[in-house]
Amino acid sequence: MTIDERKSSGGIANSNVIQNVILENREKLSISGVLDVLSFDDQIVILETELGLLTVKGENLRINKLSLDTAEVIVDGEIYNLGYSEKELEKKSGAGIFSKIFR
Repeated sequence: MTIDERKSSGGIANSNVIQNVILENREKLSISGVLDVLSFDDQIVILETELGLLTVKGENLRINKLSLDTAEVIVDGEIYNLGYSEKELEKKSGAGIFSKIFR
């Protein structure tokens, strides 16, 4: 299911979306509203959430709990940075990494 399909089915476009991001002592991050885990290693975790892409950066990161049924993820490790980005911005600018590489 693509982002556009989710929008049309009430996913992102729904203004009643509630997402919780709870960071405890910069060591334990609990996130609700997770649709998919796009990428992860010990320094970066990229999650697709109902409110956009969420990037978690740090050291010794590991996914402690992953439940796509309940849309919850728990990440443990030394967390340095959390950042949201929108896939829509990439589409509007005609951008992806491949379009920049293969000009």
